[in-house]
Amino acid sequence: MTKAPILRSTPADWKATGIIAVVCAIAVGGAAITANINQAHLSQAAVPGDKDAPVLSDVPDKLHESFALPNEAVPGQHRAVSAHGLTITHADHTLTATNPDGSEAWTYERTDADLCSLSTAWGKIVASYKTGVGCGDTVAIDAATGEYDSTRSAVNSDKVVPISSNDRVGTVSTERIDLWRSDLVRTVEYGDVQAKQEPEKQPHEDCTLSSALTRTENLALTESCPDRPNTTWLRFQDTTPDDSREPDISADVDIDADGARLIAVGQKAAAIYRPGPHPTIESYSEKGEKLHTFSAQPSPAIDSGASPFAPATADLPHHMTWFDGSRLYLFKPSDLAVDHVVEDAIGTPVAVADHMLVPTQEGIAVMDWSTAKTLRTIPVDRGSYHGPVYLTLAGDTIVESRGDEVVGLSAD
Repeated sequence: MTKAPILRSTPADWKATGIIAVVCAIAVGGAAITANINQAHLSQAAVPGDKDAPVLSDVPDKLHESFALPNEAVPGQHRAVSAHGLTITHADHTLTATNPDGSEAWTYERTDADLCSLSTAWGKIVASYKTGVGCGDTVAIDAATGEYDSTRSAVNSDKVVPISSNDRVGTVSTERIDLWRSDLVRTVEYGDVQAKQEPEKQPHEDCTLSSALTRTENLALTESCPDRPNTTWLRFQDTTPDDSREPDISADVDIDADGARLIAVGQKAAAIYRPGPHPTIESYSEKGEKLHTFSAQPSPAIDSGASPFAPATADLPHHMTWFDGSRLYLFKPSDLAVDHVVEDAIGTPVAVADHMLVPTQEGIAVMDWSTAKTLRTIPVDRGSYHGPVYLTLAGDTIVESRGDEVVGLSAD
């Protein structure tokens, strides 16, 4: 029987092993030093913890200003972001979570990249930053604790607008749509995919996206394609396809008009604004069937809006709403038929105690949401500001977004 050779380590072997270990240590250390996480700083001051946030249960008689904060909103963000009773603002490379009394709950500072998308879902704040791979470096922070939850990094477009629902968050650009679930794993990838793993997964790579909205399992989008330049395509797809790289499109609607944009979405329907000399609002089912047509007024928001267009929307218990730049439209949730139009609104509303609170020039109108009739008005002094106002509820605080400022209003 032949004996196996005896292996012995020589001084040269040990020297080579040492060199390799040193090189690996330097590489790992260098990666840690240059990693993006080292350019970010998350700190907690007075976080609310796991305790349930207070809820505004009654419409107040009067309101007083509890805080006013600078806010550099990302493109497509109209209302202030709130979660777990906190108001989230962005200024000087820092996200700040503010308690209802105006005190600071936590901050997230990042100096190596610019914020390019900001959303909320699942009680988390989801922020994306523009790096060398576009707006693709994303972090989720638990709003209640001010702690890291999850991260993702992937190639994305440079210019995006946020898209979100209660169970999905993502970004939209003219080139692509990305949707993620609560652990930031991608569930939908649609459009021009730069780093393809397999060919022929995307059916409309050469088209240009103009708007997108999502709710529950329904993702609706509009886009134009080179072979039909005067047509807008409305497409419906599932937010949880079998393969995130291959869209599950349920309906394609050929809208014979250039510039149509999404303005509302429901669980099984979507509404678009069709521009032209006589604009209309049209709703379609997820199967592509036209449900309703409503004669509308010209929309300043769409006429002067950038692409992709992000409508100023707010979902209420009894209505989906869209502020077109001059008036507020109320849609029935089931089929998105236009139910009411509020002509004196200056932004999007919130719902409190079976009433709709709508910002107006005089303050906040308390309306019956079944009839859209004003019952009374809560005065609000906005000083020299006369632009649009978008309302958000942060616990028991009504938060107004006024241009580059966010103002908290509390009951007297």
